[in-house]
Amino acid sequence: MTAVEPRVQLSDGALIVSGDVTIDTVVGLRKEGEKLIRSVSVDLVIDLDGLATAHSVVLSMLLCWQRLAHQTGISLSFRGVSGRLVSLASLSNLDDQLAGFGPETVHPAH
Repeated sequence: MTAVEPRVQLSDGALIVSGDVTIDTVVGLRKEGEKLIRSVSVDLVIDLDGLATAHSVVLSMLLCWQRLAHQTGISLSFRGVSGRLVSLASLSNLDDQLAGFGPETVHPAH
């Protein structure tokens, strides 16, 4: 199986994350996302539907983005969250800190 290069892009009020986020790719993706977050002045939805991995580095990246958004006066919410990522967030006691990580918001295809 070939890894899909991770991407983040801004489209219609959503920051869309896709591909395989790994320990080797997360820093670059985080920085690109931060640049995009700084470019807006409205609340954003982080769309994780195209995310191919559920890893602790993804949670770390999302928390960094959330902290930056809070500092700039915008709020983030999440959609398309996989069940595996919700479970990981729950095990790490982070599900309450990430809006959209409740069991009712799990993407059915994940």
